[in-house]
Amino acid sequence: MNIKRAKEEIRNSIEAYLSRDEYGEYRIPPVRQRPLLLIGPPGIGKTQIMEQIARENKLGLVSYTITHHTRQSAIGLPFIREKEFGGKTYSVTEYTMSEIIASVYEKMEETGLREGILFIDEINCVSETLAPAMLQFLQCKTFGNQKVPQGWVIVAAGNPPEYNKSVREFDVVTLDRIKKIDVEADFAVWKEYAYAAGIHNAIISYLELKKDHFYKVETTVDGKLFATARGWEDLSQLLQVYETLGRTADREVIYQYIQHWRIAKDFANYLDLYNKYKKDYRVQEILQGRISDAAVDKIRRASFDEKLSVIGLLLSALHELFAEAHHADQYVTGLFGQLKDYKDLLGSAAQELSGEEAQRLLEAVAGKFAKEFARQKKAEHITREGEHVQSEIQKTLERYTVSLKADLPQDGQQAFAQIKEWFSAEPQKRSRALAQADAALNFAFDFLERAFGDSQEMVVFITEMNTDYYAAWFVDVNGCDRFYKYNKSLLFSERQQGILKELADIEELL
Repeated sequence: MNIKRAKEEIRNSIEAYLSRDEYGEYRIPPVRQRPLLLIGPPGIGKTQIMEQIARENKLGLVSYTITHHTRQSAIGLPFIREKEFGGKTYSVTEYTMSEIIASVYEKMEETGLREGILFIDEINCVSETLAPAMLQFLQCKTFGNQKVPQGWVIVAAGNPPEYNKSVREFDVVTLDRIKKIDVEADFAVWKEYAYAAGIHNAIISYLELKKDHFYKVETTVDGKLFATARGWEDLSQLLQVYETLGRTADREVIYQYIQHWRIAKDFANYLDLYNKYKKDYRVQEILQGRISDAAVDKIRRASFDEKLSVIGLLLSALHELFAEAHHADQYVTGLFGQLKDYKDLLGSAAQELSGEEAQRLLEAVAGKFAKEFARQKKAEHITREGEHVQSEIQKTLERYTVSLKADLPQDGQQAFAQIKEWFSAEPQKRSRALAQADAALNFAFDFLERAFGDSQEMVVFITEMNTDYYAAWFVDVNGCDRFYKYNKSLLFSERQQGILKELADIEELL
């Protein structure tokens, strides 16, 4: 299955394992909660989906790459304890607490979360001395003589033998005690993630043209050649930083991430063309409504690969505007919620409160928000964008608090009126961001309609819009008549193709 389906299956299993009956007991007893084992190629996102599941389900997460551990750190150090049995004293070997088990308890203490996921990566690549302990861990949920705390679900991951010479095969006894999930690389699924994660559009559009280059591992006389999802994502971050620094990445730099010479060279050539198209077509001018006849004529006569690259450039620029609008929306919505809480604290007797009391109540709201923000960060329950939004809200609340203290109002009613006035400028920023994105989207349609009309290129544009999380969010919130028009035609076309395929299948049976 693909990584998206695997994530759904893991989430469902965890929810089932942590489901309790009317007596507060787990419906599936811990002894029957099979550890989940993900087996799939390296770099396809196994670790990332665990982070997403923990964040989305508000669970704790402790992650370990077991190949980095020795038997002592995984199991604990032995020590001698005197014990009495049947009136006689014996020296018994026990173990200090495993570093891994200790990390679970530390996570519980730090976050207050009593339930979570213990994720062990590369579990089938451990050393010979540690292998028995890993089998015991999967079978009995223990490290040494310490059990994994109840409420913590075990998820492990490993690579198939063809990707790693160190892989150890599990025996039937172990396999019969785990829930094994085989995962495969899938570009269509990764592309959804890529848009949401802000992967460089040159990579997305290149892989759309060369899907077989998304994930490839080959064994040659010179050794392993490979391109992985992890490699593309790490390269994306480098390209984005290089652009801000005014530098370019050549094939040697690209090969440091995509360790397959043919693919690295091919992408380097594509990246040069991509940057050339960016200059030739002046995408930013198109999205500002300055559409030249020369640009329209040029793209009409271009190859399909060039057309796809220009569409990718348009989508990339629009993505940034949609993401900025989403950020503004989340910020204004979140800040409004905090000010609503402040108003509720003031209550109907706001006029009877002194200015100092009103200011202290705002301090309390800001302090509570800051505390919850810190808790979410420590529990890793917040995305990078969410962290930026919350940080901005926190700074604004602190600024309001300082300003209110400096311009001390007469009473609570006047205090809220002052804050309301300060806040009034914030929704305007959101409106400007939405309006800018809306204008750019309509100018993009102007250009595409002049160049292609209702053609396959327009289908590509609409399809990619549907894949991009921020684009889909923007259309849902703001609306766009032309998007709805072409999207409806696309859905009808897909349905028509589906019906024709069904009819063809029936004819074959007859």
